[in-house]
Amino acid sequence: MIIYQASKAEFLHHALRDDIEDIISLHFRSATGHRVGESEVRAWRQSLLEMAKVLGDEEIPSDAGVAIEYQLPQSSKRIDFILTGQDEADRSKVIIVELKQWSSSRRSEKDAVVWAHRGGPAGEREGPHPSYQAWSYAAYLEDFNTSVREADLGLFPCAYLHNHPRDGEIDHPHYAQHMSRAPLFLARERAKLQAFIRQHVRYGDRRGALYAIENGRIRPSKTLSDSVAAMLQGRSEFVLIDDQKIAHESILAAASLGALRKQVVIVRGDQERGSR
Repeated sequence: MIIYQASKAEFLHHALRDDIEDIISLHFRSATGHRVGESEVRAWRQSLLEMAKVLGDEEIPSDAGVAIEYQLPQSSKRIDFILTGQDEADRSKVIIVELKQWSSSRRSEKDAVVWAHRGGPAGEREGPHPSYQAWSYAAYLEDFNTSVREADLGLFPCAYLHNHPRDGEIDHPHYAQHMSRAPLFLARERAKLQAFIRQHVRYGDRRGALYAIENGRIRPSKTLSDSVAAMLQGRSEFVLIDDQKIAHESILAAASLGALRKQVVIVRGDQERGSR
């Protein structure tokens, strides 16, 4: 389910001339029957205005497709921003952007995990690194949406932290593997993100890729028996997203300390998405 779809030109009109957060809120309530919290409305207002500045690049085609808040199949998680179009060879490309408003963060020793203020009263909390988050959403989408595979849509994830300086924490070499799979763009790096988009989207697609994603059949790309067999051979078969990744890394950390003291790890089921 995609909450909001438009061309780049339509999105820029809504973002720069209208109140984009009100438009997204109305679409969200119409699609889900629920309201969103004020923190998410603020996130839309700020981050979508920053994306409008990015898409102000005249070399990015005006008929490129824009999707906001795409809910991943069989999950409560949503992709913040999608841009679609075609490259120089007329191949369909889908750029997935994970948006964060953070102005600071702190490195964790766990794989693909970072400390940051993620909204709410809890203050600083552990969560997935934005590059890992963007990559895992792309991998999950490819695994479950048949149109992505059948239409040979090229998925290119990235993360844009428009308030966060390059400080050696969020971009520490500890996260190099994840940043190589989903580039990380930080404050004052709008031009770099624009260049990344231009590299993959040279022509619009009149929302063709968005239609394929929205209407694709939902079916896992791998059978359970094949996945189990691969796991028994030591291969990683399942993409862990958000809280799943945090739980996995926390269990590994607790296990490494098991020889020193006994610990109990309680894993709860899927939670509603928090603030960015």
